[in-house]
Amino acid sequence: MAEERRTRLSPDERRAQLVALGVAALADRPLDELSLDELAAQAGVSRGLVFYYFESKQGFHREVVRTARDAMLRATEPATDLPPLDRLHDTLERIVRFVREHRGTFFSLVRGAASGDLRVQEVVEQARSLQTERIVTVLGEMGVAESPTLRMALRSWVAFAEQYLVEAAVGTEVAEDDVVALLERTALLVVTAADPESAPLLPA
Repeated sequence: MAEERRTRLSPDERRAQLVALGVAALADRPLDELSLDELAAQAGVSRGLVFYYFESKQGFHREVVRTARDAMLRATEPATDLPPLDRLHDTLERIVRFVREHRGTFFSLVRGAASGDLRVQEVVEQARSLQTERIVTVLGEMGVAESPTLRMALRSWVAFAEQYLVEAAVGTEVAEDDVVALLERTALLVVTAADPESAPLLPA
């Protein structure tokens, strides 16, 4: 019987396949516990080829987390044709939906933040900074003045939102609308706590 021929992929396709396997594996284990041997076996390649594409285990981790970050940011890009508060609500809805549909991808971001590799942490921090900027933009359109205090408070809220999403959107059957509502309320509460003068500009 003829031997089954291994599927031949281009270097870019093979690289993307390995990263996708890494993202999927993070649904069940921390970033630091990814086994390059197991991933290479799944892809049908040698461990040496993984190092050829990514140079090191840390390099592979960075690509996995970067891919997860970019997927989430693309899926939750704000709809600029909506009014500010509707845009915030819509973005939060899509974040919750993304987390529930792509559990492994989201976990790779949250777990990547705890990595000992500073460059992996930097990849995650870039996502958090952009999410913070998105909210600052919404608030600016509503007349809320930007300040260092407000920005730091919202950056802290993003970290809170990540953990809440892990607990509620992934680990329970809490209704999507309820998850979104809590995230929306807490975001606006953080704004009024950081800048009490903004209260008249926000919904009661």
